[in-house]
Amino acid sequence: MDVIRLTGMVFYGYHGVTAAEKETGRRFEVDCELETDLASPGQSDSIKDTVDYAAVYQKIKNVVEGKAFSLVESLAVLLANEILEEFPVLRVTLRVRKRIPPIAGTIDYIEIEVTRQQSDTAKILADLKNPNTEL
Repeated sequence: MDVIRLTGMVFYGYHGVTAAEKETGRRFEVDCELETDLASPGQSDSIKDTVDYAAVYQKIKNVVEGKAFSLVESLAVLLANEILEEFPVLRVTLRVRKRIPPIAGTIDYIEIEVTRQQSDTAKILADLKNPNTEL
């Protein structure tokens, strides 16, 4: 399977358990790996045959900077589920890092990694075979 990676995305969000995190926010970094078949776009050289990674970036930005979550785990799982729902990918892996977490001690970040797989592979096959599908 082929992979598209969006690496080092940085956003500011208000996710956390403590009142201070919810009030002042933190910097979050996100890496996203999209597993899909790139044979068709490799041949056609057409954006309509691949995953629109600008749209994936915008989806991640909207979620991270939108709704506040207590747990980074919840944020990562929601991102994975929404990407699988909206884009023609078989599997998505997300790494979400919270910079400067509220932990007594020296720590750069905490990182959550989730991997989710498309449960409806017929959806992916239909999206990839339908030339009128908007990606």
